[in-house]
Amino acid sequence: MCGIVGYIGPRDAYPVLMKGLYRLEYRGYDSAGVALMDGNLKLYKTHGKVSDLENKIKNQDLSGTIGIAHTRWATHGEPNDVNAHPHFSHSRRLAIIHNGIIENYGSLKKELVNRGYVFKSKTDTEVLIHLIEDIQVNEKVDLVEAVRIALNHVIGAYAIVVVSQDDPDKLIAAKKGSPLVIGIGEKEFLIASDASPIVEYTKNVVYLDDEELAIIPRHGRIKIKTIKNKDKTPYIQQLEMQLSAIEKSGFPHFMLKEIYEQPRSIKDSMRGRLNSAKGIVSLGGIIDYEQKLMNCRRVLIVACGTSWHAGLVGEYLFEDLARIPVEVEYASEFRYRNPVIYEDDVVIAISQSGETADTLAAIELAKAKGATIIGICNVVGSSIARATHAGSYTHAGPEIGVASTKAFTAQVTILALMALSIANKKGTIPKTRFFQLLSEMDSIPAKVEKALEVNDTILEISKIFKDVRNFLYLGRGYNFPIALEGALKLKEISYIHAEGYPAAEMKHGPIALIDEEMPVVVIATKKGTYDKVVSNIQEVKARKGIIIAIVTEGDEVVRGMADYVIEIPETDEIFVPLVATIPLQLLSYHIAVMRGCNVDQPRNLAKSVTVE
Repeated sequence: MCGIVGYIGPRDAYPVLMKGLYRLEYRGYDSAGVALMDGNLKLYKTHGKVSDLENKIKNQDLSGTIGIAHTRWATHGEPNDVNAHPHFSHSRRLAIIHNGIIENYGSLKKELVNRGYVFKSKTDTEVLIHLIEDIQVNEKVDLVEAVRIALNHVIGAYAIVVVSQDDPDKLIAAKKGSPLVIGIGEKEFLIASDASPIVEYTKNVVYLDDEELAIIPRHGRIKIKTIKNKDKTPYIQQLEMQLSAIEKSGFPHFMLKEIYEQPRSIKDSMRGRLNSAKGIVSLGGIIDYEQKLMNCRRVLIVACGTSWHAGLVGEYLFEDLARIPVEVEYASEFRYRNPVIYEDDVVIAISQSGETADTLAAIELAKAKGATIIGICNVVGSSIARATHAGSYTHAGPEIGVASTKAFTAQVTILALMALSIANKKGTIPKTRFFQLLSEMDSIPAKVEKALEVNDTILEISKIFKDVRNFLYLGRGYNFPIALEGALKLKEISYIHAEGYPAAEMKHGPIALIDEEMPVVVIATKKGTYDKVVSNIQEVKARKGIIIAIVTEGDEVVRGMADYVIEIPETDEIFVPLVATIPLQLLSYHIAVMRGCNVDQPRNLAKSVTVE
């Protein structure tokens, strides 16, 4: 949830750390801090954003070639100066940054208080740095051993970096359940929650596995050991990320840039996997497990938030095309309700970051029951990518905006490819239909490009509805998950209450809310249950509701009923979610901007939910 970054090498650490914090600010922006060492260990932190930290300390001594920095999304302790990271140890000779939650911090803290330790913050992180120092002093061990022993007493999730005034040529990093990557440069090392602070300096990285600890020296090579004291050989990988992908490229916000990147990100997610002319769909990452998918009892899709909505689209795709029963589960509920899981089940875990804590826990639960796990995520080397038996990367590229856009359409693209591949091999769709759908899928990037042309229309609609307090989104069939996703986007970034509903369920409750002040967004494309949706529109209009309709180009029937119409290109029913979601993303974006909201960093939200 939080963003952490560390540096050791010949450069001044402060500029590297601050640039890293800005690139990680999507992970948390309640408070920020930095610790630098140049003889003495200096620590500066503040409540607020990274820019607030930069302004606060611009006249301080910021020298030093080793340092750690942090941008926080609060879990334990409210966002304020004291609870901001880094945290000092009792002697102020050690400092720590931490992403995660120490679940047994209460019992550890009680024991440390009994030993005379005084706590300044309300955080679980301060408990950990006091524990490390207590072990170092009382057991007379070096810092590496003190960190290792301390982590054996910890229950919970962590990615940490520790710096010591008494050991100025070394950083100690460790992880369990929270992401951590180490960049290996020319006589320098960088540590971060993801690759975005690293890519400018090196392409060589090491991803730590759970319960691994890294000793990162100023000179020499990094060493890795487990917290059980077993030495490991670092495995160096090459980053595929490009620096331009994490910059705004002239757009006012990352979210808008990422909305406009979707023709390319969808195409990239299909590249090398779809050949419509030859009738080939092949996902190399799951090829060894296709028989499992074809013969499974059912598919369980586990995900959270927007990824859950992608999973709902996946349910329609797998059941419709491959005739496999599917259940879509919130990972956070799945892991706690003692679910029935069979050995011949296939679990598909979906996560943009590949680090979602609840989804990771759901994976471990399903693996323990003997199920086959397939991952769909966007980050190479992420925890979910490593925890699953097989999987497919989405190739959406880095997504910096907290509200997911291009990652969602990339996930739906991968699910469509999977469903089509299995359906073809099982023979559950005719060959003519299969070839037709492949050709249609090939055309989706161009249709998404065309859908983006409605931006000016949506801009005008947004001006009219920017100050309303409630929205209702309706869809049927494949479009029901898109109604949910459209409502979520509006809630996330504009703070307007919005609900997504199956259109037919409107009569079972939400219709009571409809009046002349209630805008109702209806996805009414000319496929599937079109006639039924037209009837639902008439029901809304009879109660003076305001209709904003997403329609197929040239539709005159709905145009004659709706107050506002947004046209999208005609698309096969199963691919409408990829196109219809575009205007809904733009609607939420423009309304949020007009309301003065921070589009890329909405309040209380963080991009990667790495804690429960």
